[in-house]
Amino acid sequence: MKAFATHRIELTVPFHDCDPMNVVWHGNYFRYLELARCALLQTFNYDYPEMVASGFAWPIIDAQIRYIGSARYNQRLSITAKLTEWENRLRIDYEITDAATGKRITKAHTVQVAVSMPDGELQLISPPILKARLGLS
Repeated sequence: MKAFATHRIELTVPFHDCDPMNVVWHGNYFRYLELARCALLQTFNYDYPEMVASGFAWPIIDAQIRYIGSARYNQRLSITAKLTEWENRLRIDYEITDAATGKRITKAHTVQVAVSMPDGELQLISPPILKARLGLS
C-alpha cells in the first residue's frame, strides 16, 4: 500500500511497560502505536484536538497487530506510522523495529472513521476538513 504521509518516532522501553521477564507486555504496544499516530496526525495539523474542533470524532473501529519479536526493557524502538487510506476512513499502518538494528518487532494497522459529533452520524466519506489538512482540496 502506498503511504500518503509517514512519520517516525523513537522511544526507549520503560521498566513499567515490561512483564516479569523484562519483555514488553503485549497491550503496551497499542500505547506505542498511539504515540506514533498522534505524531503523524500533528504533521498535517489534524490531531485529536483539531478533530474535535472540526466537529468530528474519529473512533478506532479496527486494530490489528502481529507480534513478530519481543521488545525488552531499555531497548530503543523506532515506530513508523503511515497514512495509507484517507478517502472514506483513516487507515494507518505501523511498523515497530529495533532502532539500532532495524529488526522488525511488530507490525500493525488501525482504522478510524469520521463521526459527526452534533448528531452521531457515521460519515461514509471523509469530511472535507481532512482533505484540506492533507492539502488535497
